[in-house]
Amino acid sequence: MFRRKVFILILNLVVLLWASLAQAYVGLCCAHCGGNMPLNLSGGGIPEPKEFRFKMSEMFMEMGPLRDGTSDILSTTIVGAANGTTFPAVPRAMQQYMTMIGGAYSFSDDFALMAMTNYTINEMQMEIFAGVGGNNFTMTSSGIGDITLLGKYRLYANDNLVPTKQAAVLFGLSLPTGDIHKKFTNNTVTNQNGTILPFKMQMGSGTVDPIIGLTYQGSRDPFWWGLNTQLEAHVYDNEQGYHRGQEFRYDFYAMKQVHDNWVVQAQLNGWYEGHFSREPYEGRINGEGHAGFNPQNNFLSPLFDPHNYGGHKVAISLGVQFQPIPLHVMELTATLPIHQDLNGPQLRDNWMMQLSYYMEIPTKKSRRYKGFKPPKELGF
Repeated sequence: MFRRKVFILILNLVVLLWASLAQAYVGLCCAHCGGNMPLNLSGGGIPEPKEFRFKMSEMFMEMGPLRDGTSDILSTTIVGAANGTTFPAVPRAMQQYMTMIGGAYSFSDDFALMAMTNYTINEMQMEIFAGVGGNNFTMTSSGIGDITLLGKYRLYANDNLVPTKQAAVLFGLSLPTGDIHKKFTNNTVTNQNGTILPFKMQMGSGTVDPIIGLTYQGSRDPFWWGLNTQLEAHVYDNEQGYHRGQEFRYDFYAMKQVHDNWVVQAQLNGWYEGHFSREPYEGRINGEGHAGFNPQNNFLSPLFDPHNYGGHKVAISLGVQFQPIPLHVMELTATLPIHQDLNGPQLRDNWMMQLSYYMEIPTKKSRRYKGFKPPKELGF
């Protein structure tokens, strides 16, 4: 696992070095975009027509302790025999490492297409009840996640080239490229290796999921602000016989340019998810995740109960953007939760950090390639 993290880090450094050598044209934020946008949010402003943009992000999230509703729970208080209120295996904390890559191309003043995916490493520390004959261990999984394909169409702009107000619709699909059959490999309890891992240790949803959203952006020198909303619907069962809960996200942000190459930002991030519809095939038919491999018996861990997922989370994010060279931006964002009402017991979010690198590449058909210059009042 350590070697895999090192490999991903080295790969990203190579890509970032290559990006830093790319030819610069003009400042990153063209007038047409109507302002800047936090890089940790999907669906930024539509760039100039006939231009590419690419983004790579490294995200680290720490989760724990357990929470049910709005109350924290010590893992030691629910470790015990499988009786429905105590469980032989209980999560204590979790770390998630995610490498995200994405690209986009703008076909016109109003329409752009985007694609993105990720590689994720999950590590969850487990508390094991002594009565089952195992020891505490770290449950792991890793792999490529689902691929997201999105289109963005600008519905309104108060000016075509230099908008200070604009709204757009986001639409697309999440494609099931992430594995939903991940198994235990290092469980210390007898007969558990080779059985199905819990839901959130899997790499994807297993279904083709429609996505729709609305965005609004405004600007007034030296400020930018906006609202993003996005619904990802899970409308049918995957091959394991379940589907994820519906997901709705909303983000408010405000940004200020404090220097020619520096922008600071603040965000309010909200997320709602319903619980999973039911257990996977291995659980409800083969009894994996249940005491004695009997699907009628109690769960071995709250992680196997499809109702112990989802809830409502609200967080604040603070970040800074830096432009090392024209058309390139680096961003560091820190996120802390301020409200979590969870369908527990489940691990709550603790904190998250994300480092992103973004660049735009005008083609020969771009106005900027031909020398179109944005007004300096809009920043870089």
